[in-house]
Amino acid sequence: MNVPSAPLPSPRRVRLISLVLAVLVLALGLASRSKSVAWPPFFAEYAGDTLWALLVFLLLRFVAPTRPVLHVAAAALAFSFAVEFSQLYQAPWLNAVRRTLPGRLVLGAGFLWSDLVCYTAGVLAGLGLSAAFRLRAATPAS
Repeated sequence: MNVPSAPLPSPRRVRLISLVLAVLVLALGLASRSKSVAWPPFFAEYAGDTLWALLVFLLLRFVAPTRPVLHVAAAALAFSFAVEFSQLYQAPWLNAVRRTLPGRLVLGAGFLWSDLVCYTAGVLAGLGLSAAFRLRAATPAS
């Protein structure tokens, strides 16, 4: 028996919502690293990495709005894990990039197992937001 489902959102709507959420997440992520705000210790420790992975998820949704959301989640998690594991590689040129502000924000500075948990939580938050905004793939599944 076929159950009617809600119409899928247009790629344009997926992109718009993803972009707006990405800007908000980016602002909150940068604020979470601010030493001038007295964040609760748990938030100050883990929010930045969690929000970073959520931002990766949202940017991938923006770039590929018609891809199935689980594919986007897998790609975001794989990318996040790859960046974290790349921190085990300490080439002088790469460390020079990591010493810059953009390099530190994108590539991180040192490997931590807890970051992998944060990345997983961030991507799961992205899946939750996609469900809340009904941002499934904009093309019907075959």
